[in-house]
Amino acid sequence: MVTYNRMVVGSDPQADRLFHALADATRRDIVRHALGAEHSVSSLARRYPVSFAAVQKHVAVLEGAGLVTKRRHGREQLVTADVHAIRRAARLLDELEQLWRDRIGRIEDLLAADHPTETQRAGDPR
Repeated sequence: MVTYNRMVVGSDPQADRLFHALADATRRDIVRHALGAEHSVSSLARRYPVSFAAVQKHVAVLEGAGLVTKRRHGREQLVTADVHAIRRAARLLDELEQLWRDRIGRIEDLLAADHPTETQRAGDPR
């Protein structure tokens, strides 16, 4: 297997962690539940067909990305989603969408310039 080590211009390590965390379906589901209410890690673990340790690791990834916070309450670790982090992800996606819409618009302009319409070919200035 060949691995390429390359640096992406303008990369944002926090955004990378955020989207890496959201790339997993179980983690997205954990965030969904933690947005609705605070949950203990053990109650979250009961929802999934994986070990308690696996859910703890998922929560740790989410916490590292800033998507959830964890606090101790007695013997339990309680997890809450951070709405601001979700909004940041939405803003980043909006920025990417706008970037691609702008690129598509430029491509359309180039294609239109290469292929004039019938009216333009006939000398009509419209």
